[in-house]
Amino acid sequence: MLSNKANRWLAVSATLFMLTATLTAKTIVHKRPFGRTPEGTPVEVYSLADDKIEVRVITYGGIVVSLRAPDRKGKLDDVVLGVDSVEKYVTQTAHFGGLIGRYANRIAHGTFELDGHTYHIPKNDGDNALHGGTRGFDKVVWAAKQIPDGIELTYVSKDGEQGFPGTLATTVRYTLTGEALRIEYSAITDKDTVLNLTNHSYFNLKGQGNGDVLGHVLKIDASRFTPVDANLIPTGELKSVEGTPLDFRTPHALGERIDADDPQLRLGHGYDHNFVVDHEPNQLAEAAEMYEPTTGRILRVLTTEPGVQLYTGNFLDGTITGKEGRVYNRRYAFCLETQHFPDSPNHPSFPTTELKPGQEFHSVTVFQFSAGTR
Repeated sequence: MLSNKANRWLAVSATLFMLTATLTAKTIVHKRPFGRTPEGTPVEVYSLADDKIEVRVITYGGIVVSLRAPDRKGKLDDVVLGVDSVEKYVTQTAHFGGLIGRYANRIAHGTFELDGHTYHIPKNDGDNALHGGTRGFDKVVWAAKQIPDGIELTYVSKDGEQGFPGTLATTVRYTLTGEALRIEYSAITDKDTVLNLTNHSYFNLKGQGNGDVLGHVLKIDASRFTPVDANLIPTGELKSVEGTPLDFRTPHALGERIDADDPQLRLGHGYDHNFVVDHEPNQLAEAAEMYEPTTGRILRVLTTEPGVQLYTGNFLDGTITGKEGRVYNRRYAFCLETQHFPDSPNHPSFPTTELKPGQEFHSVTVFQFSAGTR
């Protein structure tokens, strides 16, 4: 039998162990200057780090500028594409890592009707408005403050900004816990408006700039997708993935069918399609999983959103030199953009993207990282 002194020592040791475990698991947040916009507005970078993952986010565009995650041997690599200065983020058009709004993805002809009024969004993708117009949410400076395990970003978009109705107050929280980056969006408006928010991180689980992503193995929990026309605008149909190269209900390498003789892949120059996830609306559930065999890295994407856009970097062409001097060639990254469907304001049969005064928009997406052997 142990003495009272020994029992007290064990109790103290157990308490110290629990405190140490708690402290090592806690996310550490640091803030530093990152430069200034061409107008002279200061931009800050916040670093969120736990014992395995480090995420860096800047106040310009709410951009995830880096995300370091371990492979199966514990080696850390930055797994998101980006550039290395505010000036380059201002001029680049790939939307690397940014918070996208007011409306993620495309709006046909830059036009929609709401409450009997026609609204016009600046066209920046041929005849379409893409990712909120010529100056979307990834091109503005957000106010920021530290919160437990992360940061909170806020931005107020004035009535008529980029053609959208209503003054919209948006809050986005980035938090890091347990190898998972959680992004929580909320917004309110003073006038009927439309809203579709996402994060546009470009991932390469081999490490940014380390070749193409065609060997990455993808599974998407979606039995339907929204086919597109020649302008990459949804036709309005919800089509089954059965028998198509867009069927990822069982895992397939991205490169296995990306150049198949399929009309949808020809139109998108590869994968650039919105998938209709099978889980119940507004419930946080896994929508997709990506596995990279050479490193063992796994990315699971959970979301409350009804759709996820798979994009395979088809329009990267080697003209962008990214971080560490890496050149980003075609298909050097993939995006899994959780969202409502493209062009929803012009498709009444799609889940609504309307937001009214008195309502609060709320959405959650989680990027969960791990590593192992398959």
